[in-house]
Amino acid sequence: MDKKQLNFISFSQYIVFVIVLAATAARSDDETPIPASLDGNTAPRPDGVSKLQQALALRIGGTMAAVYNVKMIGFQDTLCDDRGVHFYKDCYIEGTVDFIFGRGKSIYLQTEIHVLADVPNQLTFIAAQAREKDSEDVGYSFVHCKVDGKGKGAFLGRPWMPMPITVYSYCTMSAVVNPEGWTNNRNPESEKNVFFGEYKNTGPGADPAGRVKFAKQLTEAEAKPFLSLGYIKGSSWLLPPPKV
Repeated sequence: MDKKQLNFISFSQYIVFVIVLAATAARSDDETPIPASLDGNTAPRPDGVSKLQQALALRIGGTMAAVYNVKMIGFQDTLCDDRGVHFYKDCYIEGTVDFIFGRGKSIYLQTEIHVLADVPNQLTFIAAQAREKDSEDVGYSFVHCKVDGKGKGAFLGRPWMPMPITVYSYCTMSAVVNPEGWTNNRNPESEKNVFFGEYKNTGPGADPAGRVKFAKQLTEAEAKPFLSLGYIKGSSWLLPPPKV
């Protein structure tokens, strides 16, 4: 493949490990080229009945990783944003069920989140952030992203684990987003432990009128920590995209 056709994931000196599809690994101080499109569609589209239909396009299990201009394609569990602090910019992430999930602490900037059509017999979720307890400093922040796709039932997030943190700020949301915005995963007890927030989003899918009561329309002060690179301490490790 022509080097100019490759996009990059770059890593600081503190990276632990990264697995891309067939166990491609990156050492510390690496800038590892990966295909501009990561296709995880080796499993069938989920039908809400069959098991073992997940297929990762990308898993990041190390810390201080930056992902630029990468297209991630899948159905269920497209991106495993597993552990560590991460930065995604100008990416495209596509899927149906929990297609961004894991225990990472990450910023998604100017990234397109594309929902495929509603799945029969199954709800559609974008983010399943996996924070389990108060002591975990993790969460997902989507900033200036575009949420679009087909269907009208996609939830912005759900409590896969007990105490998720997920925030969307300055995002454009199409009617693909369920008017309720968020789900309690059919467990009302989870509502008291989640932090689901929105700040100055626009578009037909961003209307706060129908949102569930356990999600928050954030104030400027509440949103501020999620809007800068300070959320992932990026000034101490984040590098610009490598030149090719």
